Amino acid sequence: MKFVLTRLRRLLCVALWSLLSACTSQTAPESNFVLLDGSQTSTSQLRGKVTLINFWATSCTTCVAEMPQIISTYGHYQSQGFETVAVAMSYDPPSYVVNFAQTRKLPFKVAIDNTGAVAKAWGDVKLTPTTYLVDKQGAIVKRYVGAPDFKELNQLIEKLLAAT
Repeated sequence: MKFVLTRLRRLLCVALWSLLSACTSQTAPESNFVLLDGSQTSTSQLRGKVTLINFWATSCTTCVAEMPQIISTYGHYQSQGFETVAVAMSYDPPSYVVNFAQTRKLPFKVAIDNTGAVAKAWGDVKLTPTTYLVDKQGAIVKRYVGAPDFKELNQLIEKLLAAT
């Protein structure tokens, strides 16, 4: 009986936490992304677009495995005001990131977080992949640790793109 009550309490806590976190939105931190071509973009420049911020590494097998789906998602929604920024972690050698981006023909913005400041600003990201979906107003709508459920992600992107 004690075991059942403990499990029930945990389930209620998880459900309550999910409801509370769904009701609150956190503004995306102001970050400057240094892109592979040397240019920069920032979270404020991305306002007005639904944006996927994906923290990844070339040594992360899940990151590499999910990249074709991220490319597909970007290709499908780009013309509707969707943007993607793939942020390589500070420990990833820049030459590996450049090689990966070129050989996989990544069509979206790819940034290198040399100092780790961007990962720190986004909640001290350490696990890859960690992905954030940001709405047009700059609010973080969803955070995924690990590969997202792309069907769910695409439905959420469509909903956010349709919102004014």
